Amino acid sequence: MPICTPSSSDSSSGSSSVSTKSWIIHGLAVGAATAVALGAHVYLYYRRSGRFRSRVVGIIPARFASSRFQGKPLVHILGKPMIQRTWERAKMASSLDHIVVATDDDKIAECCRGFGADVIMTSESCRNGTERCNEAHQKLGKKYDIVVNIQGDEPLIEPEIIDGIVKALQATPDAVFSTAVTSLKSEDAFDPNRVKCVVDNRGYAIYFSRGLIPFNKSGKVNPQFPYLLHLGIQSLDSKFLEIYPELPPTPLQLEEDLEQLKVLENGYKMKVAIRISVMIPFTDSLFSSQFFIFLCTCQDLATEFRCHLNKFCTSNLKR
Repeated sequence: MPICTPSSSDSSSGSSSVSTKSWIIHGLAVGAATAVALGAHVYLYYRRSGRFRSRVVGIIPARFASSRFQGKPLVHILGKPMIQRTWERAKMASSLDHIVVATDDDKIAECCRGFGADVIMTSESCRNGTERCNEAHQKLGKKYDIVVNIQGDEPLIEPEIIDGIVKALQATPDAVFSTAVTSLKSEDAFDPNRVKCVVDNRGYAIYFSRGLIPFNKSGKVNPQFPYLLHLGIQSLDSKFLEIYPELPPTPLQLEEDLEQLKVLENGYKMKVAIRISVMIPFTDSLFSSQFFIFLCTCQDLATEFRCHLNKFCTSNLKR
């Protein structure tokens, strides 16, 4: 039986077709690789140039009604409402492009506008500060990449802590949430109002608890272990903030009464910034009130001293 052999023209045609397909595949592969490389280059450029998640707003949620301390944001400390002192400290953070107060109370709104703060009125139905921040962000004319939730009862909040959690979120694109911790004092180990935190080797949160974690089998505090205290400040990717209220409550969140656990239970990553110094939470005890007045006095005296020193130096330079 004769064997059919392709003619030279058929052979060259087939070779040409195969060659063309090879070049097309090769071109697509090179194009895809170039696109990936270009995308990575652009991503790294934005990361290195500081433009990744660069638009940052600080929102101070404040409500008048409270079961433990009604009207706490308006309590005066050396002639200034607590909410004003928190706002003034937050304005010292270099990472914030804008700061607003989010409240559902007319008295707080009037007070804040009186000392120059921008105010966003929110509904009374907000279940927590994070939801109030989300509503306020939606009502802002400009959209931001990061929203920092700054508790209104932190009149001595450190601007460096705000900058720290913002930088932590900017540096970790796989995280949608960042917060801060500091070292836990041994006397606070079993205080349920002092929330503890454990992190992994890369600085991501593993768990938060009102109980002591980790808990060893002796049932006692290990003085050699670096226990971590959670600080009540957080920053969120604005896109995640939009979906946060829609996430259903989770068992651990409800059991511990800690809203940040809802983030972890739903599989999202949270970056933790570790701070050596500590923010002291304001409580309704007389001792804490006096202590805060003392600290605020020191701050005011230091500020006044710097003003006088600047005036003195300026006047001497003119001479």
